[in-house]
Parts: sequence; C-alpha cells; structure tokens
Amino acid sequence: MSPELSFGFVAVDVGGAYTYLDPKSGREFSVLAGVTYNGKNNDLQYQNGIDFHVDWGLSQFVAKNVHVGVAGYYFQQITGDSGTGAKLGDFKGRVAGIGPQVGFIFPVGEGYQGYLNVRGYKDFAAENRAEGWTAWVTFQLSTSAPLTAPTKPIVRKY
Repeated sequence: MSPELSFGFVAVDVGGAYTYLDPKSGREFSVLAGVTYNGKNNDLQYQNGIDFHVDWGLSQFVAKNVHVGVAGYYFQQITGDSGTGAKLGDFKGRVAGIGPQVGFIFPVGEGYQGYLNVRGYKDFAAENRAEGWTAWVTFQLSTSAPLTAPTKPIVRKY
C-alpha cells in the first residue's frame, strides 16, 4: 500500500478569469468562473456531481506590494452525486461566502517574485455543505515584472 495525497478520484476543472487593475488608483478587481467534473471513486463506488463555482476579489493597493480588500465565492452543484455508495441520494450542495483578504508581493531570488494571499470567508446560504468561517492561504511563484516599461513592442519569433 502506498501513501496517496488525493480523495481517490480524478477531477477536471475548466474555467476562465478576468482581472482589471487601475495602476493610478491602485484598485483591482478579479473574477474567475469554472465548472468541475469529478470522476468516480472506485473504492467507495461514489461519484460527486458536476459543480459550478465563481470566485471574486476587490482590492485596494495600500503600498506597491500590499493590497487589502474583500473577496467572495459561490458554489453550486449542478448534477447530483451517484453510485451505489451515494446512500443519501443526489445530495446536491450549495454555499456562498464573503470576507476580508490581504495580499503581499515580494522578491524570491533573481528574476522571480512570490505572491501570498490570505482570505477569510463567512459562509452562508449553505445546502448540504458546512456553514461557518473558512480561511484560505495561497502562494504563487512567477517571473518578476519588468523594472521599466518597454520602449518598443516586444516581438517573439518561434
């Protein structure tokens, strides 16, 4: 038996995102919408339904590398759970949440930057899901933004 870091099934999430940033005012808005298909857990003979989710955030940069704001999400299961292990029926779930967020951008070695985001949500409108407070911490590593804007268009040849 080998250790596994999964729930025993494959899931595929497809979505799209949009971010608006006004560099002069320091205001930022981001939204992401997606749909998740969950494969069958053969050990439990259970398959979660397909879900739709929207995540959003509205922030104000209070320094060049720090922003604070509010964030929220909505989760709706659009098809029911199935399989012989689904003893409670289709068990469709729904929940929404809203709360504060703070984000930090910082250098990580030469040519890279890190982004740390902390969000706290007050969950509400729950159906077949837990309701309370939840917290999310995310970390992203990317190449650093250029120090100066290019003076001419960048052309890449492949």
